[in-house]
Amino acid sequence: MNKTQIASRINNKVLGAVRLFMGQEKSGGIVLAVSVVLAMVLANSALESNYHNFFQQTFGFLLNGDSYFNFTLHHWINDGLMSVFFFLVGLELKREFIAGELADLRNTVLPIGAAVGGMLIPAAVYLLFNAGTPEAMGWGVPMATDIAFALGVVSLLGSSVPSSVKVFLTTLAIVDDLGAVIVIALFYTSEISMFNVLLGLGFLLLMFIGNKLGVKSLFFYALLGIAGVWVCFLLSGVHATIAAVLAAMTIPADSAIDENTFLHRMRKLTRRFDAAESNDFRTLEKEQVEILAHIQKDTTTAIPPLQLAEHHLNPIVTFIVLPIFAFANAGVNLVDIDWAAVFATNITTGVALGLLLGKPLGVLGVSWLFSKLGFAKLPADMSKRRLLGLGFLASIGFTMSMFVSTLAFQTDMMLTQSKIGIFMASILGGLIGYTLLKSSGKEN
Repeated sequence: MNKTQIASRINNKVLGAVRLFMGQEKSGGIVLAVSVVLAMVLANSALESNYHNFFQQTFGFLLNGDSYFNFTLHHWINDGLMSVFFFLVGLELKREFIAGELADLRNTVLPIGAAVGGMLIPAAVYLLFNAGTPEAMGWGVPMATDIAFALGVVSLLGSSVPSSVKVFLTTLAIVDDLGAVIVIALFYTSEISMFNVLLGLGFLLLMFIGNKLGVKSLFFYALLGIAGVWVCFLLSGVHATIAAVLAAMTIPADSAIDENTFLHRMRKLTRRFDAAESNDFRTLEKEQVEILAHIQKDTTTAIPPLQLAEHHLNPIVTFIVLPIFAFANAGVNLVDIDWAAVFATNITTGVALGLLLGKPLGVLGVSWLFSKLGFAKLPADMSKRRLLGLGFLASIGFTMSMFVSTLAFQTDMMLTQSKIGIFMASILGGLIGYTLLKSSGKEN
């Protein structure tokens, strides 16, 4: 075996290991956790100033000597890169409403109610400590659940957690994401330029019309969505991530060819391929290549654009977008921090208790109430301990909570106070939730 073959075999093994890792449900949470740890290490080392200054570099576009969209790297990550995440959230929400967990609302009354309770109670707990103060704007921070971390913890427990419990948590997290989007749209926007809003809605209308006319090209929707809707909303004062969610709702959920037509074409093409003349070499004959190209084209055409976009974006968001966001925002210096200043306000206390107590109380309380009133029944495998465990996992608010923090708080100290509260609640909530769910397996 020569060096080239050895290198090729090693390369294939490495790629295989990477694909295996990326295919596991817990992988996203692991990469996210590594990004957080790395950010914290740099923020508490001699490289702290380099770490923070790196994200304060500005980037923009020059046209005829004038600068446009001249934002810091941190701003580009939070408003630009995170728009990709929210676009994926929008795609997932649309799919869930069409043919997923939210398609039949009668079957999702309980997790939807639990999600709403898990948003309202944390906000109330936060306001209990901060109402009537400038810090009250942070009430939306403890409302969010980080689905990547929460599902990552559940995946660590393997088969000891029944599928019905996982579905309950997934549905709860999806509704939680929808709630976060609504809160951002209604309460965390700056001064609004109606001209740019209307212009953005005009581009959105064009995307909707394209959907109705049967346009399936993702390039068409990407061009109008980014250059039109996203840019207009970015300039309007309405947070650009809302544009991403709205744009996602216009992506077609039906394919250009239906399943029966696809199967008929595949049978015909595979018969042609089988009958086509072959050779004794590693290459294919021209006719074989043409047949495979037809198969490839029809296979892509048979996938609805919504699901095709979701399929391509999922690994990008999981392993690039969210880790970069976490790395850019999680760095808090705990070594030189003035702890007296941190607890001079109730931001940290409100966020921590809002997540750690408010989430479990909201999830468990509303589920118990709906069950007692006969509105819905708990899944057969859902014991009180498991439900409480899910409530604590829902207190892992990391990514979304931190994102809302960047919108709610304008000073570095307030943002630091909020992040510390998020870290405290997310770590404790994850550990408690994991312990409860693990011990609940012994009940069966």
